[in-house]
Amino acid sequence: MVRSALIDPRITPTMFDPGQLLPYGWNDTLSDTFDNYPADGREPGRVIRVDRGRCDVATPAGVVRALAGEHPLCTGDWVTLHPHGDEIAVADLLPRRSAIVRSSASGRSEGQLLAANVDTVVIAAALDTALDLGRIERLLALAWESGAQPVVALTKSDTVQDVSLATAEVAAVAPGATVLAVSADTGDGIDVLTAVIDGTVALIGPSGAGKSTLANALLGEDVLATGRVREGDHKGRHTTAHRELLPLPSGGALIDTPGLRGVGMWDTADGIDKTFPEIEEFAAQCRFADCSHTAEPGCAVLDALERGALPERRLASYRKLIRENGWIASRTDARLRAEREREWKSIARWQRQMYRSRGH
Repeated sequence: MVRSALIDPRITPTMFDPGQLLPYGWNDTLSDTFDNYPADGREPGRVIRVDRGRCDVATPAGVVRALAGEHPLCTGDWVTLHPHGDEIAVADLLPRRSAIVRSSASGRSEGQLLAANVDTVVIAAALDTALDLGRIERLLALAWESGAQPVVALTKSDTVQDVSLATAEVAAVAPGATVLAVSADTGDGIDVLTAVIDGTVALIGPSGAGKSTLANALLGEDVLATGRVREGDHKGRHTTAHRELLPLPSGGALIDTPGLRGVGMWDTADGIDKTFPEIEEFAAQCRFADCSHTAEPGCAVLDALERGALPERRLASYRKLIRENGWIASRTDARLRAEREREWKSIARWQRQMYRSRGH
């Protein structure tokens, strides 16, 4: 860690130089945004790791440890910092231009931020075990919804004979996304993946998909710990315990994430539509605008299914994600209604107390 302008009186705001922020994605747009905040000695920074109410933040002078305060911070966030006694604290959370969100692992009606201000989402899926197309579609929906560009990296390509067949199988369920087969062990495909990714890159996928090994290949050195998968079920240990932002030697930055056991939908209606564009195209031809694609007459989706133009597995996956997303949305709406009712009841109680105190 280094001392920053915030706690070193020898450094003044006029000496601001974003040099050490450049590897973390600093640009002219962010500079203009930062100019909108008070010129009271605040300093820009990017959150590279969050844990237990504190965060590591990249600043113009280097990486500092800061208090997160009341801000719901996530790796990739842009913030401003200010002095807080003998420490540094986050003063402002800059607006996020993109965010990867899944439903909370606790099952509560709230979302969990995985990464913020991401340009590319690399979805890792291992080829040394049977491909889970449904899981890939789930991750694609989250990636599309975030506003970032998804890329599917089929890892451990050196473990299969017919790589082209696997690539074609995944490409069929990932329209609009780049699908590449890579091997971090042999280096095959890493140069192509490096050329495809852009800006801030989030690497997501299940445990055992080889994310940390792939991340090390992209970083050009063994920065992240890796672990072997179990022989019986091909599941891996969670070698990545925290989300962490690291500069890439090719430019941009990488956010490595812990393995995702559950990938719940969270307000991903647009992401689902982009993941299943052919179903949306068929749906536009249905006789009824509110067609549920189950038994209605004139349903173009069911017609496509009967003609073989739409695989049954694909439609089943679409329906599952739509149902799940709708259920989460209803739970969220119910929670918001309950919160509003509690607020109104609190106001009503306060008004009754006021009337009684005035002798009414």
